[in-house]
Amino acid sequence: MAQQLRPSKSASKKPKIDWSRREEADNFARTVKLYRQGKIDHDSFRRFRLQHGAYGTRMTDDYAMVRIKIPAGQIYPYQLEKIAQLSEMYSIGSAHVSTRENIQLHWVVLEDVSEIMHGLADVGLTSREACGNTVRNVMCSPLSGVCNDEMFDATSYAIATAKFLLRNPLNQTLPRKFKFNFSCCEKHGMIRIADVGLIPQIRELDGKKQRGFKIFLGGGLGNKSFVGYQLEDFTPEEDLLYTSIAVLQIFDRMGNRKNMARNRMRYLVDEMGWDKFQNLILKQRTIVRATQSVIVRLNINQKPNEIKRPISISSENGSVPDGYARWLKSTTYKQKQEGYSAVFVTLEAGDITANQLRAMAEITMDFSAEGFARNGFSQDIILRYVHESDLPRLYSRLLEAGLANSGSLTMASAVGCSGTSSCNLALTNSHRLAKEIQRKFLELKLDEDDDLSDATIKISGCPNSCGQHDIATIGFFGGGARVGKDMYPNYSMSLGGRFDDKTMLGVTCMRVPVKRAIPVILKIIELFKKNKQPDDTLSRWIDRIVHDNESSEIKSIKDMKKILSPLVIPPSKADDPDFYSDYGTDTSYHTITGKGECAA
Repeated sequence: MAQQLRPSKSASKKPKIDWSRREEADNFARTVKLYRQGKIDHDSFRRFRLQHGAYGTRMTDDYAMVRIKIPAGQIYPYQLEKIAQLSEMYSIGSAHVSTRENIQLHWVVLEDVSEIMHGLADVGLTSREACGNTVRNVMCSPLSGVCNDEMFDATSYAIATAKFLLRNPLNQTLPRKFKFNFSCCEKHGMIRIADVGLIPQIRELDGKKQRGFKIFLGGGLGNKSFVGYQLEDFTPEEDLLYTSIAVLQIFDRMGNRKNMARNRMRYLVDEMGWDKFQNLILKQRTIVRATQSVIVRLNINQKPNEIKRPISISSENGSVPDGYARWLKSTTYKQKQEGYSAVFVTLEAGDITANQLRAMAEITMDFSAEGFARNGFSQDIILRYVHESDLPRLYSRLLEAGLANSGSLTMASAVGCSGTSSCNLALTNSHRLAKEIQRKFLELKLDEDDDLSDATIKISGCPNSCGQHDIATIGFFGGGARVGKDMYPNYSMSLGGRFDDKTMLGVTCMRVPVKRAIPVILKIIELFKKNKQPDDTLSRWIDRIVHDNESSEIKSIKDMKKILSPLVIPPSKADDPDFYSDYGTDTSYHTITGKGECAA
């Protein structure tokens, strides 16, 4: 075997960007001691804890979930290795990749949070402002820089925005959490369901090309979701910072600080009306532009990634393991850079073990010519700049690590929030249902069905939409229901959500018991196959139904509900006791919730 040498793991691990401040870890440790001694009240400590990225864990004050910010989703091999180590030392031996490109460590003893913060500082990472009423992790599409449809790479703008806002007094005590999403194009981002969503644009002015953005404001998912509005036709790049500051200032000044249920910016836009809100932002931007010091600016590093090829190639002509073609079709994206692909590594509902994190670190060093990975929007990890000749060997390595599941770019890869596995507000184990759906779909090889590839399934354990159910082709949010005195876990199902240039929220169809969710989805697919038009896809067919434009036997949501209703009739507990328990437990279902912190 001939193999080109790559840098060893002992090579310099100094972070290119150091997001950390080690003194914050020491301060957190001191504050925990004061809290345990009763010298800091619960609410004050809770605000402090959240500001430092330690989220409450279900029904206990003794444990926390530590949310690690990964700005723009960009993560290096040595950082993956460190997180693997921390997960074994202080968590449950695994980590969770969220829908907002963060990485979470669950069930951490409160006194160990500061130890994790110290460990993160070793590799330039932080949990600061990953929770709380501040600007959360600044997201960027994992395909930014390699997307075939983008105008330019928005990654450096996302990172510069994250740098400017981290620990900035401007956004430390907002009425509520605040989110920025950068995208590469309309298709590969979620820019219309964020407080501020941005798509790179180029216009020609006086014969010169000018960079800028199409900016959307006031979107967001939750108990009540809204699609954002476009601020103006084109926002020049020099106005990006001024616009961001203006939006934060208006929200800080006018956002609802009294009613937690209505204090996201989307409610302010809805109550005020878009025209009035838009005028306020544009006027405030003029003030910001005129009054900000010249030293207040975004530091945009537009130096392209250093691409080194080859990194590691083998001359061994071994056979490709079974399943390669299936994996290749449903997990890879051909980059605009000739000869390279982006590979979407499928995780089960975002979960990855410590050993798999270490394997991903090694694999990233061996196969990504840019030397790092990107977290995605669908609880996955993306390796970019993988040379096409290396794809068979990459598949073999992922197979060894248990990370070669196919279907990450299809309906088979369901998204599920943490649910009752850790969240105080959850009513159902959405996390486990997402895994059950993925396993069933892969068993049935539905990931190979082109008609289903553009559809999505997203699941939330409560109405707050952490699982993004509102923008799914088939979405679910959890609740409970009764037959007499017996309770069973239940979901409200919506249809027709989407998050492209025609972003729309799903339309509520019916309530579906947890143990009937998979049969109902399979029945919808069966009905689609029976009634579809030539070259139809499931998402297009459902879109016609929710808009009453379908001409088959199912012309509306009402027709769909009528056909599905027999599947959701609850049996008696004596006939089917399993029906009355949620996935992941053998006890009878009952609803217990605590004080939620996704609204904190």
